[in-house]
Amino acid sequence: MITANELRNGKAFELDGELYIVTSFQHIKPGKGSPFVRIKMRGIKTNSTLEKTFRPDEKVQDAFLESKKMQYLYKDADQYIFMDTETYEQLSLYEKELEEEAPYLLENNFVSILFYNDKPIGIDLPVNITLRVTHTEPGFKGDTAQGGSKPATLETGLSIQVPLFIEEGDMIKVDTRSGDYIERVNS
Repeated sequence: MITANELRNGKAFELDGELYIVTSFQHIKPGKGSPFVRIKMRGIKTNSTLEKTFRPDEKVQDAFLESKKMQYLYKDADQYIFMDTETYEQLSLYEKELEEEAPYLLENNFVSILFYNDKPIGIDLPVNITLRVTHTEPGFKGDTAQGGSKPATLETGLSIQVPLFIEEGDMIKVDTRSGDYIERVNS
């Protein structure tokens, strides 16, 4: 058992017999009254997102997730195919299970597959990932690093806002938690 105060983004726990993963966490101390913890959580079985408020000392059942590094191979219809590079066993996860992570999956890259009771339940992405810009409008003379942003499409199909100086073909680092541009990477 753990207290609600120990919950953090990415932490798995059980509540009322269901497995949840924390997607957003806030510890709130109002001016009057007792502090509380507000979390957004994704139900693994239902893939639905819920918001719940806990007292900081309220207890929930900790869930142990096993992580295994696997290589993402390809997408086949509505499934993403991964391979264990040691045993060559393949595993597939449905698109609906990877809605938030799918835009960051690049063929042949390695990711950590999360298992609960020997059943795959999702993937754990690195905090940031480097992707190539495949389409963006050209910048204009006088554009600066501080001067604003424009839309860009990345090699996985993800669309994000980037600074005006970013051009097609540039490699950029993206935060997988928020989808925000971090920096240009020298290739």
